[in-house]
Amino acid sequence: MAKQQTFADKAAKAGTMKGAKCPVCGTIYQPILMVSSERSKVTSSWKFNERRIQVCKCNEKQVYN
Repeated sequence: MAKQQTFADKAAKAGTMKGAKCPVCGTIYQPILMVSSERSKVTSSWKFNERRIQVCKCNEKQVYN
């Protein structure tokens, strides 16, 4: 039988999140996929540009606005 996980076990696991920390605010970076649409200069069709960026509390207002 599987061991039952308590709320304290879940909270302890969530507190030890892995990942790189921001040197300014100390929070863990959250990776997101930024998708922007741009018009091609050659064919005049729409292209989707995808790029992965790291978001923390310091730069989330710049990214989401």
